[in-house]
Amino acid sequence: RIVVATMGLAAGINFSLRTVALAGESYQRDQSEQPLRADELLQMFGRAGRRGIDEIGYVLVAGNDIRLHEAHSGHLSRSALVDWSTLLGLMRSAALQGREPFESAVQAQQRLFTSKPIWLGVEASLKSSQMACGLKTDAERARHVRRRIREFRNSQGDWELFRLLQPCPAGSAMTPAGLNDASSRPTSFARMVPALTSSIVAEKLGFGALEIVQEVEGLRLHGRALTVADVLPDERLVLTKWTRRLTGWTRREARAGLWESDLAPLLSRKLSEKKLPVLRYERRGFRMLAILNLAEQPIQCLVDAQGVAIWNPETRDKQPEDCSLCPQADECRGLSAATGVAMLWRRLGLVDARGVPTLRGQVVGVLPQGDGLAVAAALEEEDYPIEQLLYDLADLDAGFRFCGDENRWAGRLAAACHKAYGLQSIPGYLENGVPPRYGSGAEQVVEAAHKNPGSKTRWVRPNLGLGDIDRIIIEWRSFLRQISHASAIDWPRWKALQALAKAVLFETESPTLTDLPPLDYTQTKRIDHRLDLRRTSWR
Repeated sequence: RIVVATMGLAAGINFSLRTVALAGESYQRDQSEQPLRADELLQMFGRAGRRGIDEIGYVLVAGNDIRLHEAHSGHLSRSALVDWSTLLGLMRSAALQGREPFESAVQAQQRLFTSKPIWLGVEASLKSSQMACGLKTDAERARHVRRRIREFRNSQGDWELFRLLQPCPAGSAMTPAGLNDASSRPTSFARMVPALTSSIVAEKLGFGALEIVQEVEGLRLHGRALTVADVLPDERLVLTKWTRRLTGWTRREARAGLWESDLAPLLSRKLSEKKLPVLRYERRGFRMLAILNLAEQPIQCLVDAQGVAIWNPETRDKQPEDCSLCPQADECRGLSAATGVAMLWRRLGLVDARGVPTLRGQVVGVLPQGDGLAVAAALEEEDYPIEQLLYDLADLDAGFRFCGDENRWAGRLAAACHKAYGLQSIPGYLENGVPPRYGSGAEQVVEAAHKNPGSKTRWVRPNLGLGDIDRIIIEWRSFLRQISHASAIDWPRWKALQALAKAVLFETESPTLTDLPPLDYTQTKRIDHRLDLRRTSWR
């Protein structure tokens, strides 16, 4: 007399409901609340009285503000998602037949019924002749032509590729001649001189007053001058605070003899440990100065092919060599660098540069959506047992119900996906690196049910009913059936998975398979759908 059911009952089961009442205006999907769409309301209200079966049907209006006029059909439109499996399968066939894979995919997309074309991101490349770079996707071409190659001029005046900076002693580093201030820059190749001839370099090193401390082959090298003490008229020295702290000297004053014999050697040793060796001590008026050599101080330099460390060399940015000679470079600059479908395939390793599907792409080409990505990632791990993977496949459609309080994204299959795809999110295919409906915990249920079908009830929990368990077993067996009937792939681990899936399907059966009673006469008799307009009254 009464049927309490989810909205799935309105999907087209052929029996009448005299009266329909909707309990709520939304339903829960995974862990979010989804409002009922207008076409879903129309489908559920349509269960009230079937033409040819019932003469009248009723809809009860509850207190949830759902009204009959809110139910109407939706606008039919094609999904904007691209069917990767179909296109990758076509591309594989095209490659085997010696045809252009990307061109076959574009032609298939153009034959689809849609008012708004869906671009794969290779259309412009297919119109062009062979490019020097050999790239087939529009986004790759656009990014390649925009890429800049940075070079620096080495000690011989030649250009080299820019590389990582390395710490080098300032005394062994060179710099272009004439670089005396921050704004100067040689307009052409200049000979190399020691980096310490530049005040810009010296200002970055050590501490103290900057001054010329040496002259080598006519080149004046910079260093530092530090005040270490004030000299009193009686030749006693009043040590500066930093000198006392560095040497551990407890008294403020020291006589000249003690300075020469003990303090000066001790201070020189301490400064040498900081890579600031003392060249000499000088008395200037009433101050005692330490003249420091900066040659051992490290600075970040580029080391060229000759092993010469160069500080702040001349640099330039240029476009790739193949683009500089390619007549289609201007066309590439006008392309969008946004990631398209073909670029996603390349990033995920589903196709090679020519568009031929890889082993990973072939698996995705025979299995639906993100499930194929997960299976391919698992098969690539040679130490992932096929027997374990078989049960882990149940997690692909488990959602949040089977994990309980544990991590939903746990499990060996999720780890394989993260290793292969990182944390990428692609609508309909990946969510943080795993298929969107993934949920751990279901593999234990299906394994136990496979070994002992009567053990299903012990897995029932407040948030996990027997219907959920039956559903996941049905989905799992359906996926095994897809694998067993999928196209052959020349990959031993794929063949092993197919063989094991066939064996398990032979051993198990659907948990809801049952013998239905025969239909009675009222269910099998012919229904007269004719309308008698003479008895119809019009207003």
